[in-house]
Amino acid sequence: MSTGPATAPLLIACALGIEHLALRTGDRGGAGGPVTVLRTGMGPRAADRAVTEALADPALDGAAVLATGFCAGLAPGMHPGDLVVAEETRDPDGTVPCVETDLLVKELVRAVPGRTVHTGPLTGSDHVVRGHERSELLATGAIAVDMESAATLLSAVRAGERPVAAVRVVVDAPQHELVRIGTVRGGISAFRVLRSVLPAYYEWHRSLLLPRR
Repeated sequence: MSTGPATAPLLIACALGIEHLALRTGDRGGAGGPVTVLRTGMGPRAADRAVTEALADPALDGAAVLATGFCAGLAPGMHPGDLVVAEETRDPDGTVPCVETDLLVKELVRAVPGRTVHTGPLTGSDHVVRGHERSELLATGAIAVDMESAATLLSAVRAGERPVAAVRVVVDAPQHELVRIGTVRGGISAFRVLRSVLPAYYEWHRSLLLPRR
């Protein structure tokens, strides 16, 4: 039997060790139910496998799933440390609409004041996107790209009906490309933002009064 909305768990999925570290060292107080932070590993296949295995655990029955971590911004004017709230995730395997995005935006503005929050489609890739690929993806309507969010949410909804969302922190953008995360100012800025977003995720989770339809 699925757990009720008030007690349903929250699964927060990220790919990289540095993302996991940011989330583990962030503010863990105020959760409305059990929270699991899952490091999936890098790439869509790893995300699919890890999320599918995690959601097979009865302890995560009915869990809401939120994909998070870093991303590459696609739109001009984006800067490292900006936030992206996905209205939907998309990749060649499918498109998944996200739930309660307006609330996420509101809570992120409160949690990380002064940071710009962008909303729109978040697209998936099986490799790091650079150069001309950015403009090609931007032309599809996507505002940001990462390697795991689309696979994470698609795996989540395939495992059962549940609320899903994706929030990413821009670590590089068209005018601010990075070579290695964490070695330059943009990566450090994104890390600090990611450490600060957990309260917004918990408020989103608490707001889910009805199952996703």
